[in-house]
Amino acid sequence: MRSILLRRASNIGLLEQPIPVDSCFRRNDKKSKHNILLEAMISFLLLAVTASVSLAAVGCDLNDPDRDVKRLFPGSTGFKTEYVSIDKKGGDSLLHQVEQRLGDKFQGLFETKDVPYTMYRIFRGKLLLGYIHGVNQKGTYGGLQVFLAVDTSGVIRSLYFQKLTSKAAKKLRDPKFGRQFNGLSLVDFYDYDLATGKTAGKVGKIANPAPEAEADFRSALRAAKKNLILIDEFLLGNRHLKYFIK
Repeated sequence: MRSILLRRASNIGLLEQPIPVDSCFRRNDKKSKHNILLEAMISFLLLAVTASVSLAAVGCDLNDPDRDVKRLFPGSTGFKTEYVSIDKKGGDSLLHQVEQRLGDKFQGLFETKDVPYTMYRIFRGKLLLGYIHGVNQKGTYGGLQVFLAVDTSGVIRSLYFQKLTSKAAKKLRDPKFGRQFNGLSLVDFYDYDLATGKTAGKVGKIANPAPEAEADFRSALRAAKKNLILIDEFLLGNRHLKYFIK
């Protein structure tokens, strides 16, 4: 019966040669394999792009500069933004110098030499009032973003947590804790030993509002010291470098 149907189809021009049914499946299989290969290549490219983005250096900007500048510098009328990096200014040599002043090695995505730092110069008219700068810092349960507002001499006016992932976040965000940093400068933080957490100077008088979160408290102090070093390097012309004792 099958041969009769094929002959009739051939006679009326519908079928010049019989096509085995399984050949259709082979063609579909080839097409399916091609699609799978194409999908695999696309997935690989997407993963590569995602990986490159995730491995990129991570900077720290104010979420709302207009609002935050007004809050941190009441009476200011404007600001200018400057983008800098250790890599562009001095590379490995500068990174080593910064690490020496910090008393610790840079680690992770937050502390590579190509991290873009966003420096804010704050003005009232043409008068320079001071600077704002923030850094990322690794905490116990996630990242911290610690901003400092300093005057033109590098003295802290206020400390601000833009991001704080910690069980003690409420206590660390308490204005009473932040006010303990006011009036301190890099000269004071040079005495703070990151490895031991000890200091004989003013930084040692900063009280931890959450003893159960000692690691996050020390992370905040590390971020403040690192921040002041970067401000000194990029904005103050290393005004406080002469006070550093290797």
